[in-house]
Amino acid sequence: MPRPDHTRALHAALITAARGLPVIPLSRSKLPAVRSPHRDEARTTACRGECGRPGHGVHDATTDPAAVRALFAVAPWATGYGIACGRAPLHLVGVDLDVKHGTDGVTALRTLAESHGFTVPQTVTVLTPSGGRHLWFTAPGPVPNSAGRLAPGIDIRGTGGYVVGPGSRTVAGRYLLAPGTGAHPLAEAPPTLLQLAAPPPPPLREPEDERPRHPMEKRAAALVRFVLDSHEGERNGRLFWAACRAYDSGFGAALAPALVTAAVHTGLSEREAAATVASAGRLRASAEP
Repeated sequence: MPRPDHTRALHAALITAARGLPVIPLSRSKLPAVRSPHRDEARTTACRGECGRPGHGVHDATTDPAAVRALFAVAPWATGYGIACGRAPLHLVGVDLDVKHGTDGVTALRTLAESHGFTVPQTVTVLTPSGGRHLWFTAPGPVPNSAGRLAPGIDIRGTGGYVVGPGSRTVAGRYLLAPGTGAHPLAEAPPTLLQLAAPPPPPLREPEDERPRHPMEKRAAALVRFVLDSHEGERNGRLFWAACRAYDSGFGAALAPALVTAAVHTGLSEREAAATVASAGRLRASAEP
């Protein structure tokens, strides 16, 4: 027999899907509930659903009610649902305002709006168990994910990411619609906010005849280019490999900022990119005699 939390989450997910927002079931840990069909394979795969089976995270997200019910049916432990961001035609953007660990994203966004001269419009707002909130906006096109780039306590959920939907229960508690906001239409994200959320430009490529001639500089430039050429599904792996090679060559600390910037340009968040580079540094440090 379905558990009440599972039934409530499915019902809320169907309502959200009817608004044109694609959804997936989530576990109590806020992770996709449908297990990967490739989990027992010896090698990792870049499959995003081409195999025809469910279990590919945000790539499973759908607005089709029958498909939503099918996803929840194979994950009876699901107690929540996620809403895929960045999908056409709405290109949902979730602005995650955190108020824990000494940060106050709500105040930070207000300060940001005042200092840059834009207004945060009323829109659908979700209250999080920690006391924070998610603001839902539409965008004219894809917006990258970021963590803390705008200000401490402000994360952006864009293309490839998802927000936890209202009516979900997680280990931290329930996600609920803020009173009076459920009937709001999705507001357009302020253009200035989207400009501020854009990733920094990639490192400039030098003209052929002015490229570094020193072998070490050539090696560093090649590692940055290796990261810039990453595609979804391989970005973290290529970044980690490049960072390890940089530390092996003795210039890991010096090249780390450029590697992080390059990774952000491919779509990783600054926090995730910095953590990956730091992991490579720790690995190489522990391997030293």
